[in-house]
Amino acid sequence: MSINEGKPEHSHYFTAMAPAAESEIEYREVTLGPFHTRVATARGVFSHEHLDIGTSILLRTVDELEAPLTFQSAADVGCGWGAIALYLALARKNAVDGAGETQPWRVVAADINDRALDLTRRNASIHALPQIEPMRAEDPSARDSFDLIVSNPPIRIGKAALHGILTAWLPRLRVGGAAYLVVAKHLGADSLQRWLTEQFAPGSGSMLSAEGVPVSGEVGRVQTAKGFRILRVRRNA
Repeated sequence: MSINEGKPEHSHYFTAMAPAAESEIEYREVTLGPFHTRVATARGVFSHEHLDIGTSILLRTVDELEAPLTFQSAADVGCGWGAIALYLALARKNAVDGAGETQPWRVVAADINDRALDLTRRNASIHALPQIEPMRAEDPSARDSFDLIVSNPPIRIGKAALHGILTAWLPRLRVGGAAYLVVAKHLGADSLQRWLTEQFAPGSGSMLSAEGVPVSGEVGRVQTAKGFRILRVRRNA
């Protein structure tokens, strides 16, 4: 989504933007958890010039707590140019290569910005990762369920819209699965943690699976660094 004069700094969350022309593509060196690589970015998506601090902390935390990654299905919600999706796929591929495993796996990369989805698709191709599946974020398919969700959610879209996205995606966790979210403390990390705790409390009935079954789980803070909180939701039932 575009960053236009007179709009907020993060208006890429709000304004649809077409895929970048070839002349607009920029290539950057980035570090995604343990992986140093080169990626395609462009203006009009979040943090196009570098990997933002929050996502960097998020990836290091997930790598510490979840490695080796052996999921069947994972999701990056609000994927931007695909940083989290790339990390997940690279880490999963490493686990496959190390174990000689042949079981299929996938990483869904979801966004509302066509430019972001196109860049993610391009980066998946650059890294020969066909397991990355870019898709629109508004409504996950009824067939989608995930062992792992990792997200730098679009906090600045407003509380109601953010809650709508999280309500659509987090109940897609499989039982025993986990979601990791990075949120800046000054942008409401603690209030979001309280809201998630209420929504996932047993008997609340607030979070429903695709089949309409109430979902419950544990919510906690697993990391605090440089003004960011890493929140984890672990589905229990």
